[in-house]
Amino acid sequence: MPILEKAPQKMAAKTLSSEEETELPKLPVPPLQQTLATYLRCMQHLVPREQFRRSQAIVQQFGAPGGLGETLQQKLLERQEKTANWVSEYWLNDMYLNNRLALPVNSSPAVIFSRQHFQDTNDQLRFAANLISGVLSYKTMLDSHSIPTDCAKGQLSGQQLCMKQYYGLFSSYRLPGHIQDTLVAQKSSVMPEPEHIIVACCNQFFVLDVVINFRRLSEGDLFTQLRKIVKMASNEDERLPPIGLLTSDGRSQWAEARTVLVKDSTNRDSLDMIERCICLVCLDAPGGLELSDTNRALQLLHGGGCSKNGANRWYDKSLQSISGRVRGAVLRAMPTGSGPGSGVQCSFREMMCFGGLKKGSPLAARGPGLEPKGGFEMLTPEACSPLFYLQFVVGRDGTCGVVCEHSPFDGIVLVQCMEHLLKHMMSSKKLVRADSVSELPAPRRLRWKCSPVIQGFLASSAEKLQRIVKNLDFVVYKFDNYGKTFIKQQKCSPDAFIQVALQLAFYRLHRRLVPTYESASIRRFREGRVDNIRSATPEALRFVKAVTDHEAALPDSEKLLLLKSAIRAQTEYTVMAITGMAIDNHLLGLRELARDVCKELPEMFTDETYLTSNRFILSTSQVPTTMEMFCCYGPVVPDGYGACYNPQPESILFCISSFHSCPETSSTKFAKAVEDSLAEMGGLCSPPPSAASKPLVPKEKCH
Repeated sequence: MPILEKAPQKMAAKTLSSEEETELPKLPVPPLQQTLATYLRCMQHLVPREQFRRSQAIVQQFGAPGGLGETLQQKLLERQEKTANWVSEYWLNDMYLNNRLALPVNSSPAVIFSRQHFQDTNDQLRFAANLISGVLSYKTMLDSHSIPTDCAKGQLSGQQLCMKQYYGLFSSYRLPGHIQDTLVAQKSSVMPEPEHIIVACCNQFFVLDVVINFRRLSEGDLFTQLRKIVKMASNEDERLPPIGLLTSDGRSQWAEARTVLVKDSTNRDSLDMIERCICLVCLDAPGGLELSDTNRALQLLHGGGCSKNGANRWYDKSLQSISGRVRGAVLRAMPTGSGPGSGVQCSFREMMCFGGLKKGSPLAARGPGLEPKGGFEMLTPEACSPLFYLQFVVGRDGTCGVVCEHSPFDGIVLVQCMEHLLKHMMSSKKLVRADSVSELPAPRRLRWKCSPVIQGFLASSAEKLQRIVKNLDFVVYKFDNYGKTFIKQQKCSPDAFIQVALQLAFYRLHRRLVPTYESASIRRFREGRVDNIRSATPEALRFVKAVTDHEAALPDSEKLLLLKSAIRAQTEYTVMAITGMAIDNHLLGLRELARDVCKELPEMFTDETYLTSNRFILSTSQVPTTMEMFCCYGPVVPDGYGACYNPQPESILFCISSFHSCPETSSTKFAKAVEDSLAEMGGLCSPPPSAASKPLVPKEKCH
């Protein structure tokens, strides 16, 4: 993703008010013919010639004067007028809520902090207490809307960006549904603001009150309470089944298990405490592997499976921190038995967090819980107190970070939050034990009643998580021949330069280019999230062919011209994307409107080329950091790669993922191809700094 940064120091106090947020421009709707022409240009060189000819005729028919395309375009323009952001609901459903895959690896990214060197458990708990204190301080900043406004950096720099995602970091959770999940925003003025966090330890969950008698606990108090939790968790006679495993399953399977789970009032109460908490802190046992960047990242991505720390999680409650004004468009109440999430029983608190029930709405109670029988309407209060739903991992072996169900916000927002917390922890004083510790009530263990049916779900979830763990092929690689300083000296965008290198790396291995996804922020617009930069450009293909065709033996000067052409094309598409003129969101909006207008989905959206265009075999994202940490995630298709990169002044860190189940992919080989590609591109530009590149050592495979 093109880089974002905080406002310059002279603007540090500037924050966007709610009125200023609404004054941000709306996301534009690109011209129809422009999008169709760009779509064809993006795909022509990626599919067989005859297939493209068929697709070209289909596109021409769709975009003909007076045809279906123009009808849908007009409806999209009408939707733009009526909504804050015409694509946000479509995008959220398509990207996240409709996805039935398990969250670990497939959807949830992780941020890995620098390795900590804990001498004993007390050091681990002091770190956790310091982190919790930082979370509470950040919560105070969100409560007062005093987070400095982000500004764009890089292409079209300086423009203020929509901050809704920040005031959307800490008050939502992802409720599993049988057909579609629901992003539930905590916005109720009826329910009290939560004053507790959940601590996971030995696959058990504990309630830790952080405000007692109207007083926020000190770090000393938090440390003492965490010690109590560790002692309670060590009592094997009291241990309960690892319910957190259920959240690692496929979304429909977890929805089915949850329907059974909430039939018991004890389970409903425990779910309520987890879903209303400020954040989660997972106190992990040692992973038992060498603490390389690769192995520490794997611990965050999947916990090593059920035999290690994979059950010491609640994947629905990763870093989610949604606050402020969250529109009710994300949430839909439906009659039982129809629509997304039908048949999932929910507690009273869940009903209230939709914003309350409008007077007169039909609602029938069933047992101790409530289940909507005839549907209900949502109220959307204009403001709410921010809550923190982060899932931090603090491992005894020094593996620390956060795993994130990030459907409510984008990676750069997560990174900004994490950097604030780490700076808080670095600047805080040495922990001193508080005087009031003897007066603190003991933390409470959450209780579960597990029927034989739930035990069966747990066994199935554990088995599937193990398959995910064994299937992930993952490596962290640091390229240190040069970094973004050298690239900028060539008057090139570092992001565009690296994207071309990824295309060259893929071509070296597979002798073709494929549809590629690079996230592009559209936060310049009201409630903007991301669109896609399609990096597999015709110019990139010409460059990679020239570099790899040793028979043609083009001179380096001609290769350099082709490289600059590819970088220029990448940069131009980036500008098009961040200004709201890219094709992916536009085609998505047209497709979703067609579902409402047409009896059958038009051939435009069932055509083989369109389906291919949405299978992103190469899924990439730039996630830069200023602190010592990095982000990673898994592939989005079975035969694909995930490639997250973090450019630093003198190096570039890559996290490459693929699946062992695909014989054509290899993360280690791809990382080596990236190394070779960057080295060759650097040599074409000018001799880079003399420091030798760190050789790529094959990493230990995930077990």
